[in-house]
Amino acid sequence: MSRALALSAFLLAIAAAAAADSSTVEHFLRRHWRMPLAPQGPPPARYSALEASLAPEACGTCHPAQLADWRTSLHAHAMGPGVAGQLVEMWKSAPGEALACLTCHAPLAEQRPSDGAFDAALQSRGIVCAACHVRAHERFGPPRRDGTVASGAPRETLAHNGVTRTSAFLASEFCRGCHQFTSNGFALNGKLLENTHAEWKASRFAREGVQCQDCHMPDRRHLWRGIHDADMVRSGVTIAVEGGRGPVRPGQTISATLTLESTRVGHAFPTYVTPRVLLRGELVDADGAVVTGSRRERVIAREVALDLSREIRDTRLRPGARARLVYQARPARAGLRLRLSVVVEPDAFYTAFFETLLGSGAGQGDAQIREALAATRRSVFTLFVRELPAT
Repeated sequence: MSRALALSAFLLAIAAAAAADSSTVEHFLRRHWRMPLAPQGPPPARYSALEASLAPEACGTCHPAQLADWRTSLHAHAMGPGVAGQLVEMWKSAPGEALACLTCHAPLAEQRPSDGAFDAALQSRGIVCAACHVRAHERFGPPRRDGTVASGAPRETLAHNGVTRTSAFLASEFCRGCHQFTSNGFALNGKLLENTHAEWKASRFAREGVQCQDCHMPDRRHLWRGIHDADMVRSGVTIAVEGGRGPVRPGQTISATLTLESTRVGHAFPTYVTPRVLLRGELVDADGAVVTGSRRERVIAREVALDLSREIRDTRLRPGARARLVYQARPARAGLRLRLSVVVEPDAFYTAFFETLLGSGAGQGDAQIREALAATRRSVFTLFVRELPAT
């Protein structure tokens, strides 16, 4: 066989293996994420109370590092006061919609009030370990780091009968159920409200084999860092400043360009409708106070009406795209500086939504919504700042 034919046969074999693995992953995921999830049912007779428990702390007995990471994550707070406060009234007025929220925010059947095995304490924990790793009391997880899937020991001799290992846990498709609406899902302006998996699939990262887990679960850590984490956001973008060579005399023009490029974000930046990123330029005095009328901003966001009736504008960045703020001003007095910054508001939509909800009456969820509103206001952070002499 010639070298060319041998190489062709080798590449075809790789492609066939990849297609077979993809088919196996999809088959597993269709079964694993069949919604709504079925109740676990009675545990095997040999299980101890610890093995039968669905509480995160039970898993943490043998997996303390994963538990510690999870506790810091948004998954652990998926049933936080903002969601819980809205559900208080929704259970009375629209129970079907409330149950739909639980599909992603508290997926287990045991977290649904309509289920006979309902556990209110478990529901408040959000996306618990069992939501991804337990079905009918059987444990599932990724292959070992060396790629192996079998332990070599009889499963009945292992804690909770061991674990079924599959590469599906390492594929972006595992996250798709909650981070991608179906093709007939809720859309505005012809675009699905939640479209993260499709955005990734259309990017160079998918073509290069970079999975969601590679960035959001580095070294298999259960962190799921995203737009709320400054270091995570900073790792995905490149920020540059050009110009701003001063100082100038009062009345003369100073100009500078602030650029943000999405260099390592594998989907739209930001991907959802709740965050907002601001490129900002302004003049400040010696005390850091902003000169009235000097602020200019460029918004990066998908902004929608609070009632989700329409899309206002979509200025998000696709992977590799960039946004620029060209700032020009004529300082009127001496002693001023030009401040260029990038400000991230991870919960911009929720801040406005909760303010409006409280204004119209949040009902029995009032206290929780107020707590959630305070948290959204605290979530704002400055990703980048540079000050240059202006006058």
